Amino acid sequence: MELTERKKKVLRSVVDLYIRTAEPVGSKAITELPDMKYSSATIRNEMAELT
Repeated sequence: MELTERKKKVLRSVVDLYIRTAEPVGSKAITELPDMKYSSATIRNEMAELT
C-alpha cells in the first residue's frame, strides 16, 4: 500500500490527537481540526485502508 499525502495527513492527525487526548480518535474529531478539509466519510475510508 502506498501512503498518499492524504493518508499521511490523516494518520498524522490521528496520532497527534490520540497523543493529546489519550482517547480513541474518530473521523468526526479529525474533521473538526482546522486544517482538515476532508469529509468524515473520506477520513473513515482512509483510516480503514490504513489498517
